[in-house]
Amino acid sequence: MTPTLYVKHRCPWCAEAIAWLDQRKIKYHLVDVLADATAYKRMQKISGQSRTPTLELANGAVLADFDVSQLEGFLENNPL
Repeated sequence: MTPTLYVKHRCPWCAEAIAWLDQRKIKYHLVDVLADATAYKRMQKISGQSRTPTLELANGAVLADFDVSQLEGFLENNPL
C-alpha cells in the first residue's frame, strides 16, 4: 500500500515534505485535507491532531506535524 500524505494548501512544511519525497522518488498518495472533509476527519482520528503534514504508512504508523528531518528518521525506523 502506498503511504498517504495529508497536507493543507499553502502549508510550507507540506511543500518541503512533498519535495523531499519527490526527490527520493518515494511514491505516496497526496490528500489535501482542506478540500476533503472526510480525509480531514480521518487524519484527525489517526493522528490525534489537526496539523499537517501527516504521513500514514501501510503498517499503521503515523507521523504528524513534522519537518523533513523528522520524516527522514521516521522512514528509517519504518521502512516502506
